[in-house]
Amino acid sequence: MNTEKNIKTLIVKKPLKLDCGNTIKDFPIAYETYGSLNSKKDNAILVFHALTGDQFVTGINPVTKKEGWWSYAVGPDKAIDTNKYFVICSNVIGGCMGSYGPSHKDTDQKIFGTNFPVITINDMVNAQYNLLDHFGIDKLFSITGGSMGGMQVLQFISNFPDKSKTVIPIATTSSHSAQNIAFNELGRQAITADTNWKDGNYTSNETNPGKGLAVARMAAHITYLSKKGLQEKFGRKLQEREDFKFGFDADFQIESYLRYQGSVFVDRFDANSYLYITRAMDYFDLAKQFKGNLSEAFINTKAKFFIISFTSDWLYPTQENKDIVIALNSIGADVGFVEIKSDKGHDSFLLDVPDFLNALKNFLDKSYEEN
Repeated sequence: MNTEKNIKTLIVKKPLKLDCGNTIKDFPIAYETYGSLNSKKDNAILVFHALTGDQFVTGINPVTKKEGWWSYAVGPDKAIDTNKYFVICSNVIGGCMGSYGPSHKDTDQKIFGTNFPVITINDMVNAQYNLLDHFGIDKLFSITGGSMGGMQVLQFISNFPDKSKTVIPIATTSSHSAQNIAFNELGRQAITADTNWKDGNYTSNETNPGKGLAVARMAAHITYLSKKGLQEKFGRKLQEREDFKFGFDADFQIESYLRYQGSVFVDRFDANSYLYITRAMDYFDLAKQFKGNLSEAFINTKAKFFIISFTSDWLYPTQENKDIVIALNSIGADVGFVEIKSDKGHDSFLLDVPDFLNALKNFLDKSYEEN
């Protein structure tokens, strides 16, 4: 998956020491850009993707031929207006769309598999920082992202407090709850229990743990939706039949929907990458990096924050987003907050939710006018 053409790649020569203790160098970061960098180089927005995202934010993904994951938000005249802003997004390390990950080869030309070093959100952010040097950008106009992308936003501004004017974490958290870790572990166990996983060496064995990966995706996808949204969309409606078949085919529409989500995911994602990225999310605990004081993570930044949550998001509920606001308020930071009413659950930030898109656009455009 990482050999596809149409993937822009930066080879990072500089050594990067990972949190696990390993050091990597001469490693690839795959990225994509949208819009144009202006002469002052002060209109750049670094977008961080979520767990199953990639660098192809908007338009048609040249690899999957599907619409980009944030096409509702990014593009000409949209919330993140590419007529005005220069948008950069990279595939995280550990990913499977061109950046350094478990499907790459080691120095002996063997595919890493689970010999790839365990990575963290901090490692992902430190790797992506090299893009600023690559484009000659001294300070970003904004950093933003939802879910795991929001985690990267928080880590980035903590690591590099003077490198972005505005900061927009969306539907995120400063640390994973036990419930989040539990769902991720369920997914990892589904993958590793697949007989085709082969201890992570499935590529060299010419197998693919597709069933396990599909189940992992199905379990995760449930957490991205809301009970009300599911009930309204599917209820107990049957799938193209009048009555039960009294078997284990997909009788209900929701069953068919989840099976479809699992099957299409297998075509575009790597099982080992799923293990590594979910582990990075579980390890994320920004307060722990500052001896339990989340406020200390932001003490050195003068950036303007805008935090967005959604009413029906039970994966990263509003209170977890508010905890970030409270930490920022306690140090007198410039912070705004909005909770968007939506019945679409955690996935609201990826969907056509006008109140969200308007709030995002208004904050960016007003901040840019003050730039």
